[in-house]
Amino acid sequence: MISSPEQLLRSLFDKAVEVADPMLSLAEHLPSKPQGRVVVIGAGKASARMAEAVEAKWGTQLEGLVITRYGYGRACKAIEIVEAAHPVPDQAGAQATQRMLDLLRSLGEDDFVLALISGGASALLIAPVAGISLEEKQQVNSALLACGASISKMNTVRKHLSQVKGGQLAAAAYPAHMLTLMISDVPGDDPAFIGSGPTVGDATSVQDALDIIAKWQIDVPASVMAALQRPSGVIAPNDERLSRVTNTIYAAPSKSLEAAADLAKQQGLEVLILGDALEGEARDVAREHADLAIEHQRKKGDRPLLILSGGELTVTRKGQGIGGPNAEYCLALAISLNGAQGIFALAGDTDGVDGAAEVAGAVIAPDTLARAAALNIDPHSSLDNNDAHSFFASIDRQIITGPTLTNVNDFRAILVL
Repeated sequence: MISSPEQLLRSLFDKAVEVADPMLSLAEHLPSKPQGRVVVIGAGKASARMAEAVEAKWGTQLEGLVITRYGYGRACKAIEIVEAAHPVPDQAGAQATQRMLDLLRSLGEDDFVLALISGGASALLIAPVAGISLEEKQQVNSALLACGASISKMNTVRKHLSQVKGGQLAAAAYPAHMLTLMISDVPGDDPAFIGSGPTVGDATSVQDALDIIAKWQIDVPASVMAALQRPSGVIAPNDERLSRVTNTIYAAPSKSLEAAADLAKQQGLEVLILGDALEGEARDVAREHADLAIEHQRKKGDRPLLILSGGELTVTRKGQGIGGPNAEYCLALAISLNGAQGIFALAGDTDGVDGAAEVAGAVIAPDTLARAAALNIDPHSSLDNNDAHSFFASIDRQIITGPTLTNVNDFRAILVL
């Protein structure tokens, strides 16, 4: 019998994060260091750690610039690390992005670029198209994050408002050779949507972006609508400027789920993996998973069951709270389970940041609602206000990791005893 279900769930989450650590996983995907000028660029929550891994393998006879989230920097020797804001971009990110573009435009056909891209690059690589200010781009990012659209839809809009996304970063380096190593944080692992695909060609159009804005009723400045009436700078997949680019995903959510599953099996659990690419409104998916867990509890055998899933859920923000999708999922799951005995769960973002909060997620147990009731906290009101983080902070059930230096999307585990 498992003595501490919460500790088991946390160990599984930690294993999922560990196997995606660039210091443990990147080196084997690096070729021999090319001769001549080598420039390393990158962006994302894991990019500084990726740069650190590159220096450990290739040494410091190289140059470059990497942009990461505040607090996620590493002490690299040859590669400059710049910290900037995420998920809403800031001036530090804009200035660093311009410097990166200037660096790439100075390269020739005998030079080599290693690009390191992970989740978070969409906000950290910030170069608005002409006619849109940084402040207006910040407005758009905030509106996108609150609208409930999937990451692929949000990134489609971002691409057509950018001078760097949708293959434009790679095009700036042409005719230099480029290898891009990516850590995937998007459902389906489509490289075109990891960090909005700065080194990947894209076939979407400005009309696609306009349709997304209309469907999700996203409030954007007039300058944005005007920009989307003009031709997009996004690079087509067959463009000559991408002919010297190789894009490789070397770490993905599926590998982290498999590692957690292997650890669970070693502990004597049966494992059901629902998939690594789940999408949808967090509270809706939670209700479905609660029904699934209760159904499996009725018919399961002697061994405990672990239900794993990954992907990226969304929150349509209507309240004034600070809950992210993982915390909101856990709160909605606890409400749906209503104290069901023998069912525990954890949901966390592997980058350590759930939504805009410096919290990875939360864990629930059969006593979750009772703990809240003892403090006169109404879980339904917390959910209505999108304030799941405050709810779990009050009952001391948050997962706080600090910067994990990687990002393979959300991790969810339900333990059925």
